[in-house]
Parts: sequence; structure tokens; C-alpha cells
Amino acid sequence: MFNFLKKKEKDFEAYDENGIDAGDMMDGQELSSGESEVFTDLSLHPNWHLPEEEVYVYRFLNQELPPLRPNQISVYGVDFKEKDGGLIVDGFVRHSLSKAIQLKPATVLVLNQQGEVIARQPFDLGNLGNIPRKSSRPWTFLFPPSSIVQKDGKTLEHGWRLALELNKKPAAHKLDLDLQWKEKLPEEKVTKLTQLVTSMSPPKKGEINFFGLDARHLENGDLHVTLLIRNGNEKDITLNYLPLRFEDASGDIVAEGGFKLKSLSVKANTSKPWSFIFPADSLKADVLDLTKWRAYPIQK
Repeated sequence: MFNFLKKKEKDFEAYDENGIDAGDMMDGQELSSGESEVFTDLSLHPNWHLPEEEVYVYRFLNQELPPLRPNQISVYGVDFKEKDGGLIVDGFVRHSLSKAIQLKPATVLVLNQQGEVIARQPFDLGNLGNIPRKSSRPWTFLFPPSSIVQKDGKTLEHGWRLALELNKKPAAHKLDLDLQWKEKLPEEKVTKLTQLVTSMSPPKKGEINFFGLDARHLENGDLHVTLLIRNGNEKDITLNYLPLRFEDASGDIVAEGGFKLKSLSVKANTSKPWSFIFPADSLKADVLDLTKWRAYPIQK
């Protein structure tokens, strides 16, 4: 239950800054009407049976909340207290949709005035039940000691707030084309490469793999191989040296070599084409069957 004698200190807010687009949490939600701002009505959980004076306090606190923009969901913190190394935070779960909603599990954050995460804890927001259209439901969030991120003695002061943490959708896997390639490749080939990269299933998270694009046995005897270096990491990677093995349609290893790449960078979640030349004198066969082939790093 809220500490009714202690109310969160706050500046005037034109809108609820904690509001997020409902589409980021729930699929297929109906947009609210064309209102520019939505003031939410108090809605107590059906299992809460409170004296009228307590209902009055909830109603008073709810009336002081800033409006939401259309089609938003918000968790709005009002009061907190520290207990046994954790936090007990009282607030309202609100939405401005024009129909009742039931929320799914989500992670709730406690942020300080600087926007730093003080605590992070998953909650099953479905326990709030069916929340009527354009309404606010009071709720208490228990953050155990294990949820506290800032453990250096920082305390919550004026400006703290609750927020919903959204699981960001992974960015689409894209083509990472080196500047030299951009300058040399015809536009139609760049377009085909782009279409190929976007049509392929992206590498698994954290995975680096290689996809064969082209292999040619040149007149001078060299083997010219072009690969897509596919980076499934969320960070850029740098390759300085790459030992490669090449098999032709026979399944035999017909070429091996180590390639110095001079800090070749592949951006996060992208694929970069790169060419490798196996000199003629390094090949283990005079005639190559390139109707089918594969090239892959040598594992040591």
C-alpha cells in the first residue's frame, strides 16, 4: 500500500515521460482516438477491497499524474522505500488505448535523475488483470537485492522514475562494402549483393561464418576466391590473419593458405565480401572442378 503521507517530488510534466508506444509491447493494438492528450481514470484491481478514504487518496494521486499521449503504456513511480537491501516501489500502470488491455511479462527499471539504471527486475504484468480503457491501476513493485544494479551507495533523489525496458528488435543484417569495392563494382552488382545479403538467414548471434560467392581458376594458374565474411556479433570485428582451406567438387583439399588482412574490419551485424588469391604454385591439383566448391577457415 502507498505511503500516503509521502508523495513523489516532481517537476511539472506536460506529458508522462515514461510513456512508450503500445505497439512496442503489444501486437495489433488499436490506436486511440485523435486526442492530443489522454488523462487516465483510476482503476483498482478487482481483488482490492479498500476503505473509501484509501480509494480517495489513490484517486487524488492519479489526478495529479501527467497525461499520456495517444496509444501509450506507462509505469509511473510515486513512492519508494528501501528494505533489506532491495526496493519497494509504489506506482501506477497506465495506458491510453481506447479498449481494455492485459499486459504480458516485462522488465521494469528504476532510474535515477541522470537516467542511470538503479534496479532491473522482470515482472508478470499479467497479474494486474484486465485494465480498462484509458485507465491507471495502482501497483507495488518489489525489487529484491539481486535486482539492484547500482551497489555503490547511490540513493534515489528528486527525479527518480520507473520505466519499462523494451527488448529491441535486432537490426536487419546488412551489406558492409569496403570503399574500394564501392568505387570499382558496377551499381547492378552492388544491388545484387545487397539483395543476396538481405535474403539470406542472418548468422546466429555471436557467430562469424563464411559464404562462398565466386571461385575462378585464372589463366595464370592462380585460384581467385570471393567470400562473404558474415558477422553475427553486436560489435565490429577485426581480422588480421585468416588461414583458409579450399575444396573443389571432388571434395579434395586443392588449396590452403594463410592471408594477412591488415586489420580488415567487418561492422556489427553485417556481411563483407572479400577476395583471396591462392597462388598457382600453392595448388595441389592442376585441374579444378569448380561446379561445386567450398572455402572455410582452418581450425587450429
